[in-house]
Amino acid sequence: MKRNLNSILSTVPYLCLLGSFYGNSVFAETVSSIADAKAQKSESLYAVQEGEKGWLNYIPRVVDATPTIFPNESDQGIVPPTAVTENQTWTDKQQKGLRDWVDNTAHKIDGWFGETDPTKPATATLRVLVDNRWNKHDGYEVRPRVRGRIKLPTLENRLSVVFGDDSLDDEIENNVAISNLNPESESDKKFDGKRTRDDNSSIALRWSQAAKRLPFDVDADLGIRSGSDIYARLKAEKDWDLGDDFYFHAEQIYRYGIDSENYLRTNLELTHARPNQPFLSNQFNVTYADEQDDDLTWNNRTYRQHQFFKGNRFNYGIYTGGYYNDSDLRLNSWGPFVSWRQPVWREWFYVQGDLNYFNDHREDHSHYPSALVRLEALF
Repeated sequence: MKRNLNSILSTVPYLCLLGSFYGNSVFAETVSSIADAKAQKSESLYAVQEGEKGWLNYIPRVVDATPTIFPNESDQGIVPPTAVTENQTWTDKQQKGLRDWVDNTAHKIDGWFGETDPTKPATATLRVLVDNRWNKHDGYEVRPRVRGRIKLPTLENRLSVVFGDDSLDDEIENNVAISNLNPESESDKKFDGKRTRDDNSSIALRWSQAAKRLPFDVDADLGIRSGSDIYARLKAEKDWDLGDDFYFHAEQIYRYGIDSENYLRTNLELTHARPNQPFLSNQFNVTYADEQDDDLTWNNRTYRQHQFFKGNRFNYGIYTGGYYNDSDLRLNSWGPFVSWRQPVWREWFYVQGDLNYFNDHREDHSHYPSALVRLEALF
């Protein structure tokens, strides 16, 4: 009995070892099965996601497969920096003088609201533009435009003063084309002085809130435009990273003026941008305004953008635009466009030229060329 017990006890370690080996094998097979199942599920999910985004990825793939004659992207400057040239010529000195005057004015205005901090001085930006337009139907027209902003650090950098042509703020940032959202001139003059004064006479106090508590960035304006139109304006915007180098930007603008009444504009932009490569983009906007004749107007530009040197922008694409009025949705205009923008002579002076080939069903105009040239100085 004792020998049998010893025999049984002597076989226990071997049984334990055998059981351990078998148990580990089963456990390994189980883990492997779970891993394979997860991998298959992940591949299936990726395939679904890839299928969902296939319609987005199709366009950049086609563009990548298309031969190009354009040079590579570059951020190399072609004009000297302002710090080097600001005292060289009479024009440079005038630009520096105006820039200093704008900053000093900003500092004085900032002092009205409290004690200023020398380490955080008030800053100001000023854009001076001259837009030149020509087409065979409307002839030649020139429109000077001004837009400035003064940031006030004493008010926690949330309040600023904005002045000039407020319609420039309604355009999407980095708007691809030269556009003007102001009403068309009723005069046949090449330069309408009254229209220019009205367009550039806006001034407002702006409150800005970055996306901390709210899910989007907000600007709220209270001011006066066109000489007598007291207005309130609200703008909300947000950016999304969609993955696979796709980005989406949305803006919603609402303004109510005593004279102009309701104005509502939506800006949307979908962009596919890889680092250091030309990008694809689609800019879309739709506008409702009590002042306009149609219920809604809309514009869309699908384009490709290159940058051959610092400050350069070369675009080409297709434009479509139309209106919705009395339950009637119409495509009124479409056609190709090309745009080129670059600094000239100095990094604070830009020239942009647009060449369009659009039609206009409402005016019974078939496709015709039109040219726009913008001269822009930054201070």
